Amino acid sequence: MNDETTTGPAGVPPWTILLLAIAALVVATAALTATVVGRSPFGMMSGGWGVGGGMMSGYGPGSGYGMMSGGWGVGAGPQPGASGFVAGTVASPRVIRILAGPGYTFSPSTITAARGETITFVVTTMGPTVHEFMVGPADAVAADRDGTPEIADIPMMATKSLTYTFDGPGPYAFACHAPGHYEAGMRGVITLVG
Repeated sequence: MNDETTTGPAGVPPWTILLLAIAALVVATAALTATVVGRSPFGMMSGGWGVGGGMMSGYGPGSGYGMMSGGWGVGAGPQPGASGFVAGTVASPRVIRILAGPGYTFSPSTITAARGETITFVVTTMGPTVHEFMVGPADAVAADRDGTPEIADIPMMATKSLTYTFDGPGPYAFACHAPGHYEAGMRGVITLVG
């Protein structure tokens, strides 16, 4: 019978090396995600990833509901229709960050805009699926109508942006029309106020 225990470098058991490698991979993934989205991974536990919030960057410390309490949230700063809200303009659009995926979802999936407001949507694809982002009048978005503003082919972990002015009567929506994505529910609504 063989009573020898297998060890790695410096007498460390292989399971310990594997555990450390997994931990390093988790930390590296969090750091990469933070780099792409532009936020410290430690903020996920204390304030979250927010959109809106009234800052030009679209987010800030404590501006969302946090990953630990329900995912991406709309910023805690004044929102359209609230006292102190400043609508985005053509010269200085409000920035809203959107995650496309993982899977066939947008986060957030509901956005409020002021009538006549200009918003820059900064869309990041999460996961291995290529997505697109179309925004405009709800009927045009639902029909995937040619000429409706869109960002096509956003690859994994890539970020692209699109600026749009909500100057019509509405209703407005956004969606992904990559094959099968819209049918799987990858769409969102934009509510106008004012």
